[in-house]
Amino acid sequence: MKYGIYYAYWEKEWEADYVPYVEKVASLGFDALEIGAKPLPEYTKEQIAALKSSAAANGISLTAGYGPSYEHNIGAKDERIRMNAKEWFKRLFDVMGELGIHHLGGALYSYWPVDFSHPVNKEEDWKYSVEGTRILADMAAPYDIQLGMEVLNRFENHLLNSSEEGVRFVKEVDKENVKVMLDTFHMNIEEDNFAEAIDTAGGLLGHFHTGECNRKVPGQGRMPWKEIGDALRKINYDGYVVMEPFVRRGGQIEKDIHIWREIRSGITDEMLDKEAREALLFEREMFEG
Repeated sequence: MKYGIYYAYWEKEWEADYVPYVEKVASLGFDALEIGAKPLPEYTKEQIAALKSSAAANGISLTAGYGPSYEHNIGAKDERIRMNAKEWFKRLFDVMGELGIHHLGGALYSYWPVDFSHPVNKEEDWKYSVEGTRILADMAAPYDIQLGMEVLNRFENHLLNSSEEGVRFVKEVDKENVKVMLDTFHMNIEEDNFAEAIDTAGGLLGHFHTGECNRKVPGQGRMPWKEIGDALRKINYDGYVVMEPFVRRGGQIEKDIHIWREIRSGITDEMLDKEAREALLFEREMFEG
């Protein structure tokens, strides 16, 4: 397994200058940095070169995550939105290809977070999402990009809420570069059993996010980490394990993640660094046995 962390642990917005975080996670002992995909289609050649050079110099792999906006919903019923999404993702894949990023995860089959003030039709949305994901998969394949279909809790999306649904969706899409993506925060809400959910995903598990039930770093809560590690080893998972904690208030991240209190009161950047390093050591112990 390769261990990473999402840049937004330190940030308050869904985009940032990622170069300093490449250097930071390397110094903390991580193998990978997960960056936000949102700004990448607008990157200049200079920005691409700087980020690629930094990752290579620091021995850090880059992965990307994205919760598509409504206008980037490849699973929309509206043809105009689907075409807009196709154009945007094509530009994203071009930049990812230049950066050597081979994994993109998130609610790529839909948009995030879903606006439940309007009626939803799961069966109809599922059909359009399968069709749209097949298109995305074909677009991503020439760049050797794997797409992770993130299984989310019921409050953020209505399509993929369990590992079983994730597997069923991926099998229906039937593309080699489309995999299931699980996240312990969402699993804690939706799954009866962590080990069974991981076993259900099995060989289709392509990406794995970790965090406590209250979104602190692993090891600061009540998640059954040994059980999770045992289950990952049982299915011979050797992909990325990316920590995705959110503990700071402020910005768009606070609004979208619903951080209405200081999860870690009075925390500084130095404390964030220290706790990330400790969580990484904890994960290695739990997941590698």
